[in-house]
Amino acid sequence: MQQIYTFGNYLKSKFACKVYKVGINISGFTCPNIDGTVAKGGCTFCENDSFSASTGETQELKGFHLNLHSTSNPNLQKQLDQLEMQFNAISKRQREEYGAEKFLVYFQSFTNTYAPFETLKALYDKALSFDNVVGLSIGTRSDSITDETLEYLAELNKNKEIWIEFGIQSVYDETLDKINRGHTSDNVKEWILKSKEKGLNVCGHLIFGLPDEDQEMMLETSKQAYSWGIDSVKYHPLYVVKKTALANDFTKGKFTPISEEEYLDVLVKSIVMKPDNVSVQRVTAGINDSSLLSPDWCRNKNIQIKNINRALKSLGLKY
Repeated sequence: MQQIYTFGNYLKSKFACKVYKVGINISGFTCPNIDGTVAKGGCTFCENDSFSASTGETQELKGFHLNLHSTSNPNLQKQLDQLEMQFNAISKRQREEYGAEKFLVYFQSFTNTYAPFETLKALYDKALSFDNVVGLSIGTRSDSITDETLEYLAELNKNKEIWIEFGIQSVYDETLDKINRGHTSDNVKEWILKSKEKGLNVCGHLIFGLPDEDQEMMLETSKQAYSWGIDSVKYHPLYVVKKTALANDFTKGKFTPISEEEYLDVLVKSIVMKPDNVSVQRVTAGINDSSLLSPDWCRNKNIQIKNINRALKSLGLKY
């Protein structure tokens, strides 16, 4: 059986040790389609707590939100303290439970370039100062990053491992409109190409099962994302959680989640068409608590991985 080229394989080959991503959730970050800049309400599927790094080490700074045009940040020191407490707690657990030796600080929740440059620089520099941190991975949106930030990340990339993670989701603008994304597919392409021109590593997030998309559309999204030169990919099924606009559509019978059989089929086809140099960081997603409305197969990750490997086995592949 041939193992799919994973992000873990990439990191182990480059650093010759166990490197783990430390997911961080910094208060004050939001998104332009939540705060009203381009839309309100956020993406229809997003109840951000379901997708966020989780730690009991910090308290949310209520009512405090930054954007690209914020002129001051009275809570920067509190954000820096949050960063350090979360990193210490999570990296300690990763060392003890998994034998982690080096770390990538993963700015995960919300849009992590959507703040004044001075704030971003302070947070990124702080993260890179921690012991055994080899780099950063920064989750963001293509409409929420500036040339100044991109230039700075490119400068950091000369000595550290710097990744930008863009939510591509779909290359169809009609789909992006349906999920209230707030930007076009051309905008994503533009900033991925810009990032690559600067020598940065790019991870693209793809969602299968978006409203009214058939398999041909999902595979076209994969094909175009690969053609833009992404270095790594995360595949997600669209699942429905409470307190979202998508949940309203689901309860009204206006949205039917992708079945596991359909997801496995499109996932395997997307992996097969993937260039060999593109690493895989994620092959599925879900949440196992009362907030999940559907599909039920997204509850148990272990069973999902088992079924994915069963589907890959017929092609001589394993994850």
